[in-house]
Amino acid sequence: MKRFYILIAILCSFIAAKAQMGVGGGGSTTVGKISGTIIDSINRKPMDYASVSLYRAGGKSPITGVITDPKGNFRLDNIHPGSYKITITFIGYPTKTIDNITTTDSKPDKNLGSVLISPSAKALKEVTVTGQAALVENHIDKIVYNAEKDLTAAGGNASDVLQKVPLVSVDINGNVAIRGDQNVKVLINGKPSGATSASLSDVLKTIPADQIKSIEVITSPSAKYDAEGSAGIINIVTKQKNISGISGTISGGFGTRQNNGNANFNYNKNRFSLSLNAGGNFTWPQTSLTDFYQDFNSGSSHTSQDVKGTSLVKRYGTISSATANYEFNAFNSISSTFRFNKGGFNTVGKTTTTKTTYFAPPKPDSTFMYMANSTGHNSFGGFDWSMDYTHKFSKDGEHNIIISAQWSRSKIVTDYTTLFTPEDETNQQNFINAINNEYTIQADYTLPISKILKFEAGGKEIIRRITSTSAEYDTLGQSSFVYDPINSSKYDYNQNVTAGYSVLTFTLPKSYSILAGARLENTSIHGDPVSPGQLTLQPFDNSYLTFIPSLTLQKQLTPTQTVKLSYSKRITRPSLQFLNPVKNTNNILAQTEGNPYLAPEVSQTVELNYNTFVKSSVFNMSVYYKHTEGLIEGLYTQITVNGQPGTLSDFHNAGVNNSIGASFFGSISPIKILTIRTSINVYTYDPTPYGQYEQFFSHTGTYVQYNAFLSASVTLKNGFIAETFAVENSPRHTIQGTSPSFSIFGAGVRKQIMKKKASIGINTLEPFNKYKNFNSNISSPGFIQTSRFQFPFRSVGLTFSYTFGKTTFSNPQQQKKGVNNDDLKQGDQQGGVGGGGR
Repeated sequence: MKRFYILIAILCSFIAAKAQMGVGGGGSTTVGKISGTIIDSINRKPMDYASVSLYRAGGKSPITGVITDPKGNFRLDNIHPGSYKITITFIGYPTKTIDNITTTDSKPDKNLGSVLISPSAKALKEVTVTGQAALVENHIDKIVYNAEKDLTAAGGNASDVLQKVPLVSVDINGNVAIRGDQNVKVLINGKPSGATSASLSDVLKTIPADQIKSIEVITSPSAKYDAEGSAGIINIVTKQKNISGISGTISGGFGTRQNNGNANFNYNKNRFSLSLNAGGNFTWPQTSLTDFYQDFNSGSSHTSQDVKGTSLVKRYGTISSATANYEFNAFNSISSTFRFNKGGFNTVGKTTTTKTTYFAPPKPDSTFMYMANSTGHNSFGGFDWSMDYTHKFSKDGEHNIIISAQWSRSKIVTDYTTLFTPEDETNQQNFINAINNEYTIQADYTLPISKILKFEAGGKEIIRRITSTSAEYDTLGQSSFVYDPINSSKYDYNQNVTAGYSVLTFTLPKSYSILAGARLENTSIHGDPVSPGQLTLQPFDNSYLTFIPSLTLQKQLTPTQTVKLSYSKRITRPSLQFLNPVKNTNNILAQTEGNPYLAPEVSQTVELNYNTFVKSSVFNMSVYYKHTEGLIEGLYTQITVNGQPGTLSDFHNAGVNNSIGASFFGSISPIKILTIRTSINVYTYDPTPYGQYEQFFSHTGTYVQYNAFLSASVTLKNGFIAETFAVENSPRHTIQGTSPSFSIFGAGVRKQIMKKKASIGINTLEPFNKYKNFNSNISSPGFIQTSRFQFPFRSVGLTFSYTFGKTTFSNPQQQKKGVNNDDLKQGDQQGGVGGGGR
């Protein structure tokens, strides 16, 4: 019933808005183009990467825009007859406006010829600006990292690129965080992938860096976005350019750690466009070292367990997509995207465990040692298929409705075998299979009510159906493996999310703007766990209604200075691995268990941001306060299994956290050929337990944490570019311990050839260290746990890239449209499905 009321409210909003404005339509279907060449008035050289924006005559919002190619050319396609103006912007140059541009049915094309722009007086005194797209851009609602301009990213994967994005950090396991918070939703081209909802860190390792155009970071999403993700949203935009005619890019890299390749093909003619992208990577076998220690204290005795081992890992992955767009006429268009992904990793591990129990005299101490050999096969894959229909009620396209649907399907398989020596321990096999189907339908409506007010509203329904099975086999005194029905399990999980939102955008006098919105979401859950060995398990149901307001106030102080104040409320909805009540006994002495009655985390953030351009440099600074209630934490407790001490980790809404932070990123060019970029985020972690969980909080107090990035790039003669960078992340605190710190150093050189159509380069990571060490610790009443993990990082690789076809960008008017499911807590971001078994 709640979902019915939400959808009725959305429909009423559409009807009311349409009643005010009437129905658009009709008009000429003739389309043409506006083109020209941007020239520096001083040196008479063409300016590449200048920004060209198109407006309706007298309009304040751009209809579309492009950047100039290496020869300074620009071309705006699919332009309907009418009166327009264009603006040309570039750092260090004043904005140039050209008015009175008119196209007609009989003359739909307009060539402006050479357009001269002059550097500002200050820029001429300080430095000669060369054409280069900014690596980092700041927008009213997000930060954009233009990854295709990062030469050291070549040859890597999406995780490597994310390490250098402002406000973002990535740990050794590939878990992504914004401002230290791992409750992040990652989208690909504004849409979710079924694979990322269950195995984010693994999927990111399959996306070649050469496939990424840019990465958008949204720390204070408006009500238009799904409420999930207390930290914010990361959107990975791939290189699906719209270029006249046929064009494409082939790129790749070969190295001592990983290898990848990527191919992109684009076709665009008249009303039809097609973009194909395929890429993949694989790593050479990598051996890591592990040292794991536990100490259990029961009062009269205590037991220590020391585990030393090695693990050999081989990874592989591929991701490909096809996107087709067709414009029926000036008012109706349709697009469809099909994305396929496949990846996995195989492991071979060896460990030696020494267990010692210390007793009070006169009872002697006892020591027991055993070895384990394990093999594992982990695979994940699936597809996302989306369809988007856009109807424009007016010629400028600002009054529109977008109806979208998406089907995502993913499959995760985890198989492993563990053999013990001596055979006093029971050998184990487990086959875990999880299938996730996600169906989404949504509608988004936009209505410009006046020059100062824009209204947006929409609704969405997400239907998730997940089935997870775990088949356990063990020897149990037999010479071969026998199916164990007691420790095997099946889990069916259904989740429905119904949402509606409304957003108002005010463009006020004196350069003020306001973005205000509200969102209402209803979540209903049904779980049906079945495990013969856990007879107390029962089907469960849960539901909750969440109201999500958002507000952003922005003031443009000068043409180069902006200040912004924002408030956002977000939730972190627990997903399958947090809710599954089937006890996971894969490691009988280190068990895990979900909690089907978890409530979502609720966070509220207030942020003050200042952004400015100073000559050819950019600086962005923020201070923020974040309050989170219902922290979802895994609590470790001591248990006894067959007379041996062990641990059980389960999940609870354990407390609240108050965090104060500040972030800064900037780019400066002290001399013509050198650009220095840096970003740093510092914040506090100050958890307060709810009363019933106070005994489990071994790490209380206020902790200061940070993540930082520094890079320098040099543009030399004859097409040579060199860059070096460093990343440093502090240890991350939890209520019971710390996770490892992380740092990395890298450098690269690239040479552009064939008139900038191709390039070759060499990159290196951690040239002075073969291994990186990662230390963590956990403590709880009765036990202490520490671990040391050594992972090989040193690598050297060769990269190449070749672009073919036309290079006149057409980039027709596009809107961010389609399904955008950003609503699940992704936990450790590695395979969210498990199940019983030992």
